[in-house]
Amino acid sequence: MADDPSHPYVLDAIDRRIIRELVADSRISIRALAEKAHISRAHAYTRIGRLQGEGIIEGFTTRIAHEKAGLGSSAFVALSIKQDSWRGIASQLRSLSFVEHYSLLGGEFDVLVLVRSPDDRALRHVVLEQLQGLEGVLSTRTWLIFEEANGPGAEWV
Repeated sequence: MADDPSHPYVLDAIDRRIIRELVADSRISIRALAEKAHISRAHAYTRIGRLQGEGIIEGFTTRIAHEKAGLGSSAFVALSIKQDSWRGIASQLRSLSFVEHYSLLGGEFDVLVLVRSPDDRALRHVVLEQLQGLEGVLSTRTWLIFEEANGPGAEWV
């Protein structure tokens, strides 16, 4: 049923507890996860497998302290693009260094790109030469990121 929008998977309370714990600590042991979710380890394995199979859990990640990792300059860059150029632009964005994330939007801008670079000089190069030079980009607008914090995310209660 994964990828079938006519039959969406319905999360129950146990699924939500598992997701909440994995979001808080994706390295949690199955034993600890099972205890926190009040289920057996076998049941925890089965539930995680089902959530992965349904495409609800797409993977497990590590959060990076970007400045400490040498990526001290960050910006959101909004792109206005030519109609019908999204696929080509998305393909080009996949290959650009320092592009961490991009999204197709509805609204004033068409694409939002998160750029993380070692310094302002590299950031300037990515924005002014690489992003603005992409085939299909009409214009850009850049917002420098001075400070970041994570919010609580989705409420998996």
